[in-house]
Amino acid sequence: MADQIVITEKTSQAIDVRAAVGSRYGDILPAEGHLFDLEEPEDAVPEWKRWSPILLRPEGLYATRPADGGNKAAKLKAIREALRSAKRVWLATDCDREGQLIGQEILEHYKYRGEVMRVLFTAQDSQTIRDAFGRAKPNSEYSRLYAAAVARRQADQIYNLSLTRTATVILGQGARSVIGVGRVKTPTLAIVCKRELEIRDFVPVTYFEIVATAKVAAGEFQMRHAPQDRILKRENADIVVKAAQGFQGPLGVRVEDKKHGPPKLHDLPSLQKLCSSRFGWSAAKTLEVAQELYDGQGKKIITYPRAEVRYLPETLIPDVPKIVAGLQVGQSFKEIPVPTPPVIRKGAHGSFHDKGLEGASHHAVIPNVNTVDSLREVWPRLSIDEKKLFDVIARAYLAAVMPDFRYRQTTATLDVAGFPFKATGRQPIDLGWRAAFPEWTPANEKSDDAQLLPAMKNGETAQLQTPKVEDKETRPPPRYNEGTLIEAMQNAWRFVKDEVLRDRLKEAKGIGTPATRAEIIGGLKRQNVLVAQGKNIVPTDTGLKLFGVLKQADPALVDPGVTAQLECLLDDVVIGKQEMVGAIDAVCDVAQRIIGKLKNRTSPGGPPLLGSGVGGAGGDRPPTPAMKRFAVTISRQKGARLPAGYATSGSICRAFLQQHAPKKSGDVTLEQQAPSSSMSVGIESNLRARPIKPGAKPGRKSPRLTVESSTTPAKRTRKPKVAASPAADARSTPLHKSAAANTPLLIPYGN
Repeated sequence: MADQIVITEKTSQAIDVRAAVGSRYGDILPAEGHLFDLEEPEDAVPEWKRWSPILLRPEGLYATRPADGGNKAAKLKAIREALRSAKRVWLATDCDREGQLIGQEILEHYKYRGEVMRVLFTAQDSQTIRDAFGRAKPNSEYSRLYAAAVARRQADQIYNLSLTRTATVILGQGARSVIGVGRVKTPTLAIVCKRELEIRDFVPVTYFEIVATAKVAAGEFQMRHAPQDRILKRENADIVVKAAQGFQGPLGVRVEDKKHGPPKLHDLPSLQKLCSSRFGWSAAKTLEVAQELYDGQGKKIITYPRAEVRYLPETLIPDVPKIVAGLQVGQSFKEIPVPTPPVIRKGAHGSFHDKGLEGASHHAVIPNVNTVDSLREVWPRLSIDEKKLFDVIARAYLAAVMPDFRYRQTTATLDVAGFPFKATGRQPIDLGWRAAFPEWTPANEKSDDAQLLPAMKNGETAQLQTPKVEDKETRPPPRYNEGTLIEAMQNAWRFVKDEVLRDRLKEAKGIGTPATRAEIIGGLKRQNVLVAQGKNIVPTDTGLKLFGVLKQADPALVDPGVTAQLECLLDDVVIGKQEMVGAIDAVCDVAQRIIGKLKNRTSPGGPPLLGSGVGGAGGDRPPTPAMKRFAVTISRQKGARLPAGYATSGSICRAFLQQHAPKKSGDVTLEQQAPSSSMSVGIESNLRARPIKPGAKPGRKSPRLTVESSTTPAKRTRKPKVAASPAADARSTPLHKSAAANTPLLIPYGN
């Protein structure tokens, strides 16, 4: 038996490692994603087999048990047998916290006590893998990364299962369905539902703008009336037009030389947003294509795709000339004027920023320095979609090492009898990094504000001609697509009203993780609460119904701000600002408060607040004629718009009446409950974190993290049936596939 072994995350990884180092470090044994699941609540406490509204937190942590499915049992057996004689283990799983957990949970479960070395590689070519083994470090140096993964998985299991059972028992009394609640999933649904309701409730407002042609010695240009507030009455607009007709006066001209640095490099969320808007891809498809570029057989031309930051470490600065030279073999890149030497920007406003990587598992996605010279040979093996995505990543990298975009901005103003008119224009001086995107024009350069102005001097006389009124109308906010939804999840601080807390959460990474957000959205689709509508994502009637009921039951259930605060605590475990147990405590405290509120809101034995249509296959009962008449009366009295479906859905009609109908004296309306203020106090106290003691271990047992853990009942309980919602484990769940949209700008390598 070998005295040392290598454990990889999957079979393809084992093949790459074997090709790079052979058997130098022992037998190479692949896992298959997570080889362990967390035990079910009733396995920890038998009394928990019966569903009830309680916090399902065991003493200590949930233990682990071997996972089912695929070849997991056979692979686990091979690793278990090898561990008996191995004196040293090389963990060569993925470089993020999930990869750390996948490898280390095996060792913790079997109480392995030999030497453990951690091998971290950010690309899967042979040279990168050999270098990674050469600089491997003791696994103990990554205890915080492991603790963070454990905290996230344990917290999600407790929160999701506790609140799913509580909501099902209390809100769905008698309904043959499960009301699934997830710490990340439910607020994500809420983001989409809130936007949809904003759109449905939106009342457009007509307003008026005035534009005129200004004539100066060197030519003509457009000037636009620039009032502080919109003009809402046509007669007021006509007054401005009358004043502007034939007006002559001195221009105020200001000329400024400005510059813009290049956009940041890509992380996974920014790639998903761009590919969604440009190609119509789902978030899952973007990850699928990126993963193939990363570790596909004969490819391996980009770095680790599940990136969570948009910076690079300063140690990668020496690679810049080689990557640039390798990319410019492609004919489309030859014309991009990257300077020699390339421009290196450090710090928060640059690309190379060590501090910006604090707490992150991996840096931005860039071309792989060790395979960039072989792009001519690799290119024919790539699919159209893979070429599209590589083009996006490569151009972003080249732009990052090019000069600033410099331009001259001219602003002309004219006082027309007290009515201010204004025109702005910009003239490029040096395209700089913009030359990497020759077909791209920013949105702010497609209107009058970016027109090419004639030469003019300050104080020069201008004459206005043909002023006219343009009828305008306000528009509702746009619906989310998968890319902008992921961006909203990443920037969940925007949903927090407290300014101090907003600033603190801006540095966090939002709700969910880059590796799991696509699967969370996919899970919501499978549950029929979200659906694709063209490029957009919209809630179904079932989704809106579920959102409305949960919001009325306790707004904290659907508040992205609460989840963002909890995510901040979980992320702080990585950098030692928070203990693992403290982070779990914070999540449990919030879950316990919500359970308490739900128990106080309703009385057992009453009618279900949620019909069987949510989470199940059937629809809820229609409202009675009296309910519909009452809803119409309340709508007229209060000027409240009737919700879609009120005439056919009893739950929607009931929710409307609960919100708008008069309450008895002394009653507290559901909307008088503050969404998250009651939660913030407890979370704030945990944000004042205690660092992990040096050398401290996260715990005896190695639990399995389920980012959106089972929203279905435990396997052995007899509860209402519902289609299972797979756990959001992006490593073991097949990714969605969708057809590409637009024709890409491809890089032809070769003649």
